[in-house]
Amino acid sequence: MRLPRPSYGQSLFLLATLPLILAVTAIALLVTQQSERAAEREIAALESAMIDAKQRELRNYVQLARTAFITIYGNAAPDDAAAKLRVTQILSAMVYGQDGFFFVFDYEGNALVAPRHTWLIGRNWAGLEDREGVDVTDTLVDLARQGSGYHSYEWRKPSTGEETTILTYVIGLQDWRWAIGTGVFLDDILAQAATARAEVRERVRAQFLTIGAIAGAALLLVFASGFLITVRERRLADAKLKQLTQRVLDTQEEERGRVARELHDGISQLLVGIRFKLELARRLTAKGDPKAEEAVESAVDGLQSAIGEVRRISHDLRPGVLDDLGLGPALKALCEAFEARTGTPVIFRTVVFRNRLDIDAKTALYRIAQEALTNVERHAGASRVSVRVFGHRSGATLRIEDDGTGVAQPGGGMGLRNMAERIEQLDGKLTIGPGTSGIGTLVEATVPLTHLLTPDSADATKHAAE
Repeated sequence: MRLPRPSYGQSLFLLATLPLILAVTAIALLVTQQSERAAEREIAALESAMIDAKQRELRNYVQLARTAFITIYGNAAPDDAAAKLRVTQILSAMVYGQDGFFFVFDYEGNALVAPRHTWLIGRNWAGLEDREGVDVTDTLVDLARQGSGYHSYEWRKPSTGEETTILTYVIGLQDWRWAIGTGVFLDDILAQAATARAEVRERVRAQFLTIGAIAGAALLLVFASGFLITVRERRLADAKLKQLTQRVLDTQEEERGRVARELHDGISQLLVGIRFKLELARRLTAKGDPKAEEAVESAVDGLQSAIGEVRRISHDLRPGVLDDLGLGPALKALCEAFEARTGTPVIFRTVVFRNRLDIDAKTALYRIAQEALTNVERHAGASRVSVRVFGHRSGATLRIEDDGTGVAQPGGGMGLRNMAERIEQLDGKLTIGPGTSGIGTLVEATVPLTHLLTPDSADATKHAAE
């Protein structure tokens, strides 16, 4: 299945909108990435600050608890059971808030104090792990052996019964081989972090909507501008097409009128004269008058003139020498005919093109020369005309200069407009201005290098024509 080819307007719209869409997408991704990174840094800094605050709070709690029993511990022997009982009673009574408590494990993993979880007391919890596989008891005992430390793991919150992350701080009583500590649940910190991340997502979403709205407005503006430009260009194109069509029709009518006038004023009169001469020759022949031969010869001369007039008209319509020999000989013949018709001398200079201009370029340059010489004949009143055609690195140039009074600028007459349109169709350049000496008119037409054929192409065209 062949896909439909986009129109010029659609291609222009895609060309205008595709870079905009890509740029907006890249900006949106970059803004999102930067926003998420910045927000994650802010949230991480917030969590770190809050955890530092919790750690200081836990150290203060443990120091308060240690102050409460340090006298008993300092005056007791390592195996003083009564002292140990008094300390456990003190720690069991030290609960705070809804979930705050102190816990005690001996170095073998036996739970000695757990006021919020009394079912733990009297049992050995060595090797205990939370639901994530994080070791609990053994790590707390190891930290106590080292003196003190922090440990985080999942633990059941007394007020809700749900497991959440707890941050604990533990110290060691080396004489009694106890690990004493307390903890604070981090669900409030996690909730604040989750809230912050939700706000970030909402902010990123709002940024996306803002960027999308801006992009939509920009696309709408581009579409509206493209639509208005397309409508305007289409109207201008339609107007130019109507003007061109009318101009073509006017040119055709003008050419038909010229041919009709030449046929009527030239060929028709010559043929009428030949008819009269032939009738005269017939009458003289019937009478046996010897002047009949003279009348026939006069009719033959008139017929020869008619043939020459037909050739001239045909040459004006389409010179055969242009196709057979090329632009140079055709322009030379045109200049000779102009000089013979007007008596104005023409200096013609050219180089050998070897028929290397394509047919469109040859026709355009020939018609421009024809129109320029016609303007010189009708309006310039020149005493001398120079015609030069030559090739160069940029293409080929036709230059016609006279010393007359000058002609109208392009756009003033149909002939000059035709010259401009012919060269415009070839992507060439037409310049009409004063002559090099400041008087007269200079017409210069240049066709680009793309209209010069290679020698092989020129030979093939020539052989095909033959």
